[in-house]
Amino acid sequence: MTTDLPAERPALDGFHPDLPDTPGGVSGLPRSRVHHVRADGLDGATAQSSGMQRFAAISGKMVGSERIWMGQTHVAPSTASSDHHHGDSETAIYVVSGHPEFVFLEDSDGTEQEVTVHAAPGDYIFVPPFVPHREQNPDPDEEAVVVIARTTQESIVVNLPALYVLGSEPDKD
Repeated sequence: MTTDLPAERPALDGFHPDLPDTPGGVSGLPRSRVHHVRADGLDGATAQSSGMQRFAAISGKMVGSERIWMGQTHVAPSTASSDHHHGDSETAIYVVSGHPEFVFLEDSDGTEQEVTVHAAPGDYIFVPPFVPHREQNPDPDEEAVVVIARTTQESIVVNLPALYVLGSEPDKD
């Protein structure tokens, strides 16, 4: 077998045979190569809310990303997360398994009303920046698993004492 590679090309790694195995780029991670994060290599040391477990796959720490965060969230059966928002990050959610629900408050004609979005595998959810919400899994037997992508490089989670309508002051009671 012959190759067209020049003889002076640097040593190659085993996983990416066409790319040099040299450090550099953001956080010491190369910015000139594709990164592969295996399912068993996710990082559970991320911002958390009670009732759920988040795992980073694509982040600054994991692959040197600068403008995106992506990972998985697992919500156990018969569990709800704490109320929270994700700061200035837009959040996109893809439901892998289970039937998670996403709860937020909406102001309808001057009256705050709790809204529950029921999701199923294959569905997508979008959560705008700063919108207080919670995820819940009402199923008593099946874990809900979703894939999350955010427009910030890391997972931002601001846990809240209660839901409120975005643009209104939270109750001080």
